[in-house]
Amino acid sequence: MTNKSHDADVEFIKALAELLRENDLTELQVKRDYGEDDSLNVRVSRQLVAAPAAPVQVAAAAAPVAAAAPAAPAAEVAEDPAAHPGAVSSPMVGTVYLQPEPGAPSFIKVGQQVAEGDTLLIVEAMKTMNHIPAPKAGTVKRILVEDGAAVEFGSPLVIVE
Repeated sequence: MTNKSHDADVEFIKALAELLRENDLTELQVKRDYGEDDSLNVRVSRQLVAAPAAPVQVAAAAAPVAAAAPAAPAAEVAEDPAAHPGAVSSPMVGTVYLQPEPGAPSFIKVGQQVAEGDTLLIVEAMKTMNHIPAPKAGTVKRILVEDGAAVEFGSPLVIVE
């Protein structure tokens, strides 16, 4: 490939990145065929940062709750579960299951005591069932996901105190 075509490819990629940003897209993939044995495959993606928007929405929602209810529930609404010291986060992208098989009892319930290493739930990723262990002994305070829900890497699943 000559330097001239390399420069044209770089400009093409920059234009794709600009399209991505201008149209608020998260991913764009293009294949260019130049000839029989010459092509360019480009995939441009970006990760949207949603963190700044969440506190604004939570703060706005917390104000009416605080006026109508005692201070303790308002503090729970404003709390970010991912920031909780007892939060157990998903180590992967997948589907969460709260019981070992359909119809079986759940691994955990709110208020249940768990030992370090006990299975809290399962995250299925690529047809593999991954048991998520309790990182420490404690009490299950909150279950933050529903059975069969899709989870992302780092999503808070359970709070154990």
